[in-house]
Amino acid sequence: MPFANFKVPERALSAGQKEDLVHKTTALFVEMFGEGVRPYTMVLIEEVADGGYGRADVVFKIPGG
Repeated sequence: MPFANFKVPERALSAGQKEDLVHKTTALFVEMFGEGVRPYTMVLIEEVADGGYGRADVVFKIPGG
């Protein structure tokens, strides 16, 4: 079963953008592995709380959040 796990900042994507990400990711897997994987493709979008992630020793926060 193809599986994609996206971790994004909380509230960074609208419901429509999440839906689009699911559709486009599924289409990518179908393109790579064939139509037979469509019913078994899992796409998980996890929202990470503001301040719960960082890079290069810098904690990220959404401005105004």
